[in-house]
Amino acid sequence: MNSPSAIALSGMNAAQTALDAAAQNIANLGTTGYRRQQAVQTPLVDGGTTASLTRAAMPGNAPETDMVGLLQAKNSFLANLAVFRTGDRMTGSLLDTLG
Repeated sequence: MNSPSAIALSGMNAAQTALDAAAQNIANLGTTGYRRQQAVQTPLVDGGTTASLTRAAMPGNAPETDMVGLLQAKNSFLANLAVFRTGDRMTGSLLDTLG
């Protein structure tokens, strides 16, 4: 089983992948023939998640979907960061108690 920090870090990496995809889609709104990117998250057996990028089958724009995706990815990143920081503080407190 992975540590809470490792699980949170995998979530932050997946959120970054989703942010990157949405940002690319928004940046290419006016690009003819551009096929949107989408981050697909897959759970890991030991906990956490991974994300990979896929492309839409057909060209097209969906800026409202990409803006919502940006907000979701930002919130996911911040939530995982809070878990990571809490785990770090707990480890520090434990070391202070033992040391």
